[in-house]
Amino acid sequence: MLTGFGEDEKGRLVLGVARSANDNAWRERLSAAETRAAMAISQQHGLPDVLSRVMAARGVAAADASAFLEPSLKTLMPDPSSLVDMDAAVARVADAVQTGKKIAIFGDYDVDGATSSAVLANYLQWLGLDPVIHIPDRIIEGYGPNGPAIENLQAGGAELLITLDCGSTSFEAFETAKKLNLDVVVIDHHQVGETLPEVRALVNPNRQDDLSGQGHLAAVGVTFLFIVGLNRELRQRGAFSGRQAPDLMALLDLVALGTVCDVVPLQGLNRAYVTRGLAVMHQRQNHGLTALSDTARVSGKPAPYHLGFLIGPRINAGGRIGDAALGARLLTTADPHEARAIAERLDQLNTERQAMEAVMLEQAGAEAAIAIEHRDPAVLLTGSNDWHPGIVGLIASRLKEAHRRPAFAIAYDETGKGTGSGRSINGVDLGKAVRKAVDDGLLEKGGGHAMAAGLTVRQEKAADLEAFFNDVLKDDVEAATAHRELKIDAALTATGANLDLMNMLEKAGPYGAGHSEPVFAFPAHRISFADVVGKGHVRATLAAGDGTALKGICFKAEDKPHGQMLLEGRGRNLHVAGTLSIDTWQGTPKVQLRILDVADPQKTRL
Repeated sequence: MLTGFGEDEKGRLVLGVARSANDNAWRERLSAAETRAAMAISQQHGLPDVLSRVMAARGVAAADASAFLEPSLKTLMPDPSSLVDMDAAVARVADAVQTGKKIAIFGDYDVDGATSSAVLANYLQWLGLDPVIHIPDRIIEGYGPNGPAIENLQAGGAELLITLDCGSTSFEAFETAKKLNLDVVVIDHHQVGETLPEVRALVNPNRQDDLSGQGHLAAVGVTFLFIVGLNRELRQRGAFSGRQAPDLMALLDLVALGTVCDVVPLQGLNRAYVTRGLAVMHQRQNHGLTALSDTARVSGKPAPYHLGFLIGPRINAGGRIGDAALGARLLTTADPHEARAIAERLDQLNTERQAMEAVMLEQAGAEAAIAIEHRDPAVLLTGSNDWHPGIVGLIASRLKEAHRRPAFAIAYDETGKGTGSGRSINGVDLGKAVRKAVDDGLLEKGGGHAMAAGLTVRQEKAADLEAFFNDVLKDDVEAATAHRELKIDAALTATGANLDLMNMLEKAGPYGAGHSEPVFAFPAHRISFADVVGKGHVRATLAAGDGTALKGICFKAEDKPHGQMLLEGRGRNLHVAGTLSIDTWQGTPKVQLRILDVADPQKTRL
């Protein structure tokens, strides 16, 4: 249970921490109503207090607790026909399957696009077809379908084009397809306006006339729904008579990977996708995923962390600085030797990407520091003629985290045309501001959503753009950064952070976007060891009063306030907050703490 609470005007403080090393107030995650819900869950279902608190804090009611702990695809999956245009899409593709038509798949160059393409291609291959996959080059072709690519696919024999994770706004490209008499089916999930391109079918739960309630799905999740509908249609047509129908559940490892890496909320159907998909991944059936997991040194049972931070970045590396088609090829190959070769190439590209990112980040960090010192802009705008456009999104994300404000990183070409990517903070709608900048003529093009946006800008307009963002977003940024908080689920001791607790918490997972990992506070634990390891990480050991030790890691924190407090706090008692995971290094599972923040028990007040 949580202990050592204090009250202030903003709510319940944990351990009295009003100001931590990272300038956070530690606050109880549960509201008063959620605390009552946690008690009800514990009493009605006989569940431990910690698990009940974690569930209640994530919106689980007592009546739904049993279903939440056993997420069922059968229960949570809607009828595919509830999505607008799904039946038309299914019918058109079923016709192509039964007549043996050549199908071309056009996917996006990120993990969601690669997994969507692989899910559909693997299914069609099971049916005896040989689909061709085209993933556009990020720099040469840009995002989404384009005329030349469609012409090439048609010239290569394609008789039906299916776009995945793209296509909802590809008006010009589909005019090309129409002239070539090439039917198009779109499977997508991006936000769209009222006007849609003219295609045979456009399935997108975020189109304005779709009332299915599935707008939270990644494209790979929508693609899987489409395959469920297609499989049903083919069965009704007798296509499987005399042979075994494809095992759709075997595709859920790819669905889980795309869902986690596209950072969609792990709630409802998405949570069921990932729960089942992780179990499938553990069976190591997909040669490509197995090879990449081994290359990335994923050990033990796969978890969302492995997908989002070890496997996903390697697939993305192909789309960022190498061959964008490598990811889809990896996930569709039936040859273990080819899988190993592609996995090693992606790992190499990821290493190269990390090196390029380090150089770019150092330059961007210096530029941001100068801007903050002289102008203190609400939105950081950094750029260079030497940067790779495939990495600017990563730089923007790092700047946002380091300086607690929205940030853009822009790669300019020799003509002064810049391709930029931005990341925002909660409470600041970056996409809206970018669209307004387009309307005002400051940008050649741009768009996005609240937390991320892309833009194309002339280098000579960069200063005007910074002034524009400062004008329209300054108040929002100030309001969003005025109060920094770390939400705490419960207080524990190192003694209580054991494998039994982890097995219990796993039932409330998997955790990720929209379903955050539980954060625990460890009150006044002695820092018996602290040192720097790897590339600026701080490793520490916490000791409880009874001597029980808990090892922790604080990533990239050597020069951060909480990392410095740990290094300087050897032998002292400190409050430590973080998330728990199981470390299976050397084959023995042990609980490990990922340290997020630290506070001095003697200096917690403002």
